Amino acid sequence: MIQLIAFIIFLVSFLGIVFVLYKKAPALARLPQRGHHGFKKSRFIMRIEKKIQDVHFRIFSKQVWLHKLLSWVKVWTLKVETRIDTLLHRIRKKAQQLDREVKKKR
Repeated sequence: MIQLIAFIIFLVSFLGIVFVLYKKAPALARLPQRGHHGFKKSRFIMRIEKKIQDVHFRIFSKQVWLHKLLSWVKVWTLKVETRIDTLLHRIRKKAQQLDREVKKKR
């Protein structure tokens, strides 16, 4: 029963895709090949687009710099954390040895 429902849904979806492609294929064939539409942009619009792209690039370059900085900070934090962990481990060992020596003396 579930397989029949799934098959019907698949069949209806497939037929819907075929119908859309059948209706839109002539319109797609009439579109220009390389995205050129024949209209010329004004200089004002081109300048605005250029400024937007420059701002986007500057923001992206700042994000890359921030990412590198934060990665560097993360690496150094992990190194310091590892050193602190080894120091604490040594201190705990020495404390356990001192406790054993004190217990033996009693």
